[in-house]
Amino acid sequence: MSVTIVIPALDEEAALPNLIERLGQLEPRPGEIILVDGGSRDATVSLAKAAGWRVIACEASRARQVNYGVAEARRDMVCVVHADTLPPLDMVAVIEETLSDSRTALASFTPLIKGPDKTRWFTTAHNWIKTWYAPLITRPHLFLRGVRLLFGDHAMFFRRADFQAIGGCTPGDAVMEEADLCVKFARLGRIRMVPRWVVTSDRRIAAWGPLKANWIYFKVGMLWAFGLRDRMAKHYPDVR
Repeated sequence: MSVTIVIPALDEEAALPNLIERLGQLEPRPGEIILVDGGSRDATVSLAKAAGWRVIACEASRARQVNYGVAEARRDMVCVVHADTLPPLDMVAVIEETLSDSRTALASFTPLIKGPDKTRWFTTAHNWIKTWYAPLITRPHLFLRGVRLLFGDHAMFFRRADFQAIGGCTPGDAVMEEADLCVKFARLGRIRMVPRWVVTSDRRIAAWGPLKANWIYFKVGMLWAFGLRDRMAKHYPDVR
């Protein structure tokens, strides 16, 4: 019962039923599940409450929502799960085992991007490779120190005390908040991606097409790398 799951959400009624079903099957169970709502106008909040989750409200900004959720967490370890992501059934045990190594400051699962009809193997592979090439291109001095960039659909997890010690996510970030978090966590220890699948929705790829989606992912990453933070959200529209 040592893990809090934090779910930042905004208008996610379409995705939540699958996540509610999956989290209800976890063994062992998490200590608590917190949905941090950014002002949903659909059934997001009512679905979460009906599932028995703790629901708190926050200004719509994924970075702020994550910060607020971690601040409200009552367990030592926290995993941030997006509403369209389905973790493995033993995720709690994986988190506890991974963070039992004091050298690991931040970790995640390995995302498998999948829709109702197909698995997006190309983008899944790009997502994995990006974990390595993104810091190599954008922060080579940190790459040599072992920094790897994890992203939201990886279901990142960490110790609550460590998150607070580094100051959490940069509050104004609506996109790429995880990248800054990786850079901050690198001061405390190792960043690693656990070789266990977490299934994440292909809804952006379905909406944009594979080539456009991968171009957007790359472009937004480069905007972050060159400090053009005010432009990132503009090039990364919401898809629900």
